[in-house]
Amino acid sequence: MEHKPALRKEFGRRMVNAFGPGVVTGAADDDPSGIATYSIVGAQLGTHLLWTAFLTWPLMAFVQMMCARIGMVTGMGLAQALERKFSRRLVLIASVMLFTANTINIGSDLAGMGDALEVLSGIPAGIFVAPMGFGIMWATIALRFTQIENVLTWLAGVLLVYVVTAFLVPIVWSEVLIATLVPSLPHGSDAWAALVAILGTTISPYLFFWQTGEEIEDAKVIGDAGSTQGSISHSRIAARGIDVGLGTFFSNIVMYFIILTTAMTLHHAGITNIDSSKDAALALRPLAGDLASALFAIGILGVGFLAIPTLAGSAAYAMAETFRWDEGLDRRYHEAPQFYAVIVASIAIGMVLSFLNVNPMQALFWTAVMNGVLAPFLLVGILAIATDKILMRGQPSSRLSIFVVGLTTLLMFVAAIGMFF
Repeated sequence: MEHKPALRKEFGRRMVNAFGPGVVTGAADDDPSGIATYSIVGAQLGTHLLWTAFLTWPLMAFVQMMCARIGMVTGMGLAQALERKFSRRLVLIASVMLFTANTINIGSDLAGMGDALEVLSGIPAGIFVAPMGFGIMWATIALRFTQIENVLTWLAGVLLVYVVTAFLVPIVWSEVLIATLVPSLPHGSDAWAALVAILGTTISPYLFFWQTGEEIEDAKVIGDAGSTQGSISHSRIAARGIDVGLGTFFSNIVMYFIILTTAMTLHHAGITNIDSSKDAALALRPLAGDLASALFAIGILGVGFLAIPTLAGSAAYAMAETFRWDEGLDRRYHEAPQFYAVIVASIAIGMVLSFLNVNPMQALFWTAVMNGVLAPFLLVGILAIATDKILMRGQPSSRLSIFVVGLTTLLMFVAAIGMFF
């Protein structure tokens, strides 16, 4: 009996130590783009697509774990691994598209964060954009990988405000239970577009590149030589499985409660057109109270600080691997100037885009749709790598992983086709 407290303490220590790239990646998935997408879905369609949160969790978990395994086993980032299977020209096209989509996302995220601060302070949103952009840029360059990972892990907790917000609004539980347990197929092009947007923002290309890149960074920190010798310990793979499982579960639970909150308030009140994150937060105020409105805005602000380094960093990993530049958030600026130049350029261009007369919520939503169309093609490449016994050094993904990721790829292709036809 005296061993039980020690065992519980050891289990708790392993759980905490397991937190890493998977938790950060899962939380970054609920960036302002995701919040915008889920808010639009809830406002326009009500609880119609609530069930998708429990479909996307296992799909996202298996995809991210496959990416993690590629990074751990091969010791290569995703772009570099893709180049081993396909032509460099195709990888370059994918990297440029990733940089473009991520930069647009950053611009919209900064605009959304400015709107959130306007809701909280009453000060015009534009005043906040430049200080936030330069602050994130400085922190990403100045802090080392372990510091960045620790900050991002703690920021992930901000997303809990959306769980709290859901319980501040009137909920029709009978409607919610049916919508959660009984899947209903989309009807019409708008509903199909919403489904593609959900898939695109939960199973998003930038997360693939970020996960593999962070595995390499993590291996350097812990001194695990497996990624260079082709032998990864079962304990490390198991720890990452816990990490990815918790991160993706957390991400999809937050998605569920954002859709639920906006469905029970905005949709029920007939507010189906949302033009900005500020409009979404302000619309909640008369329907659910000042606290719900403020928490919604705080969530957008906090997750923006988490997501923007992830967006810029994933583009930098892809470009650096494509052009064979030195890379890594563990390096100083002078050690990897091109890598950090991509981060600076992505955030700087995003800052400029945030001042243009573009509807940020719609830009975020259609960026998610674009990712939903592009992601299945990248998933085909990921499957090709994960099943290559030579490239994976005798540690390919399991048959179950291959089946689930293959099913995910098929579903994303079908959803994209349904949106257009």
